[in-house]
Amino acid sequence: MQSVPSQAIRPLSLNASLSSYRLPIFHKFRIDSAIYRKSRNSPSFLTLRCCDGSSGGPVIAKPSWELRWNRGVQEPDEKVVALRRLFSKPGIGIDAYIIPSQDAHQSEFIAECYKRRAYISGFTGSAGTAVVTKDKTALWTDGRYFLQAEKQLSSSWILMRAGSLGVPTTNEWLNDVLAPGGRVGIDPFLFSHDAAEELKEAISKKKLELVYLYDLNLVDEIWKESRPKPPNKPIRVHEMKYAGLDVVCKLSSLRAELAGTVASAIVISMLDEVAWLLNLRGSDVPHSPVMYAYLIVEAEGAKLFVNESKLTPEVMDHLKNAGVELRPYDSILSDIKRLAAQGAHLWLDTSSVNAAIVETYKSALDKYRTNHRGRGKINNKQYDESNGLSSGPSGVYMRSPISLAKALKNPAELEGMQNCHLRDAAALARFWCWLEEEIHKNVKLTEVDVADKLLEFRSKEDSFLDTSFDTISGSGANGAVIHYRPEPENCSVVDPNKLFLLDSGAQYIDGTTDITRTVHFGEPTAREKECFTRVLKGHIALDQAVFPENTPGFVLDAFARSSLWKIGLDYRHGTGHGVGAALNVHEGPQSISYRYGNTTPLLKGMIVSNEPGYYEDHAFGIRIENLLCVQEINTPNRYGGIEYLGFEKLTFFPIQTKLVDLSLVSNDEIEWLNNYHSHVWEKVSPLLEGPARQWLWNNTRAIYKQ
Repeated sequence: MQSVPSQAIRPLSLNASLSSYRLPIFHKFRIDSAIYRKSRNSPSFLTLRCCDGSSGGPVIAKPSWELRWNRGVQEPDEKVVALRRLFSKPGIGIDAYIIPSQDAHQSEFIAECYKRRAYISGFTGSAGTAVVTKDKTALWTDGRYFLQAEKQLSSSWILMRAGSLGVPTTNEWLNDVLAPGGRVGIDPFLFSHDAAEELKEAISKKKLELVYLYDLNLVDEIWKESRPKPPNKPIRVHEMKYAGLDVVCKLSSLRAELAGTVASAIVISMLDEVAWLLNLRGSDVPHSPVMYAYLIVEAEGAKLFVNESKLTPEVMDHLKNAGVELRPYDSILSDIKRLAAQGAHLWLDTSSVNAAIVETYKSALDKYRTNHRGRGKINNKQYDESNGLSSGPSGVYMRSPISLAKALKNPAELEGMQNCHLRDAAALARFWCWLEEEIHKNVKLTEVDVADKLLEFRSKEDSFLDTSFDTISGSGANGAVIHYRPEPENCSVVDPNKLFLLDSGAQYIDGTTDITRTVHFGEPTAREKECFTRVLKGHIALDQAVFPENTPGFVLDAFARSSLWKIGLDYRHGTGHGVGAALNVHEGPQSISYRYGNTTPLLKGMIVSNEPGYYEDHAFGIRIENLLCVQEINTPNRYGGIEYLGFEKLTFFPIQTKLVDLSLVSNDEIEWLNNYHSHVWEKVSPLLEGPARQWLWNNTRAIYKQ
């Protein structure tokens, strides 16, 4: 699907303090349409690499999908039994039901009341899909969660290690286990329209029917009174000194985008896009300062669909001044029908807008066309998704322009990100100083104790709001679980003789942080040092990368893996993700990953993580993560007359030098590490005093080859 070209947007001015900044906030770049179509239609789970090589001896730990898992006798699951009873109810009549991870806005982190897949399966990872048939239950998840799923799923569930050799996709599995004519039910609010269409097409090959159950969610029906209440915490205004652009300016720019297409309105359903566009923040979702809402922006107005009980008088005035009207959250489909009945051309990003909204719009448009056919009221040609032109109103199905505009941070957003990272580093220094002292005193600390104490230190910092994700505190083998979440009842004690991985982040009023460090409290083995050093070499290579403008992130992914590849090692996750400014810790459209379908170029002002790793299942995990901002690099040449880009660091915190095998690093890499630590000391030490300041000094001293 090609983007419809639109007229250029005039650069926008910020407030007086940032008046020198000029940038069209809705940026333009070209995407190869063939690649774009392929990425939009590719399977939800792509092939993942599994590491099985080594240097200096074989890797004993095998990839988790190769391990035989003795599940024992399958036990009946009361929740699944209750769910299956609903299959034959009048108005339902299905043979299988799919429960995804998402809410109605395709969010990564969701409110407790929407964690339906976790409720039905017991698996709490953030990514996964559960499928229940009349006699089978299966769960798909990716390589980050294989070990976690092994621990959490009961014996009645089949674990599908997505991307592993021989493991079918959900579509393939349904086609295999269901007889022709079978009916597969979904809640259309929980699937993007693209995902639902892909599923529908895939299962139709075996004559299976996809059934949209608009009026009820089957998991909710059995969850009943024990289901948590929907969140209802107050929404706040995100101040201009942090946002950098006011709402009127953002809406004006978006309307210029609308004017460049035939669309008369755009439907926005991604929660971070709504929050960014309206300069609002909420606390409906754990770790993400967003609120549950939809937004429709028209040429002459805008409507916010939200629970009004969350709105303070300040927020009400803020929205009124921006020309935004209020509607009940649950009335979104009614308004979609109203717009269609008026012949409105709606801009819908079908990769994120749920199937319920898109199908409601299409159905209402069909009624409109039927009612007006033959009356002479449809006589102008308009854009249509099937052939580019058609008579009468139709949808404009393109990517949301807000995603990219939000990714290009303005000076106020960058300043907030820089400031919060330094405060975060100070909190981390106090924490690590405390932790090392406790470990050396032989105090027994669990992984949960460590995560809780880190939260305590961070919560004392100015403008702290929340963690940006569940802290990954993994000792020894638990560090190999890429998205490990320690639980009080079954976590490990931190072992001073094993590697310890800590991946954490925070939400502050002015920004969002995400940092990973791997340490050893005793004497690391030669194997651990080699693996750590190769991860560090990849981290340095990516940090130092210089690349021409319009380079997509996947081109840089190999920089971070090359040192591991040389000895046959790899890791099962992307190298970098986008990060929001006082918003979601994971944001698009940019990424640095081996998933080459994402052709979004890395552009000046984008923030990405740099987090290569290595994991030996059931042994240890290593990851080193900093956040970087894309910036222009002043190269001596400009081949082709284009800009060259590189990265500026946002994260300033020591990397443990004890784990570095100096025989594997070059002089340039040692210089990089010493320079980095010099900047860490320069920027963070003024915020510290006493033991924490001394700890920082001890951990930023230069190292040299013997």
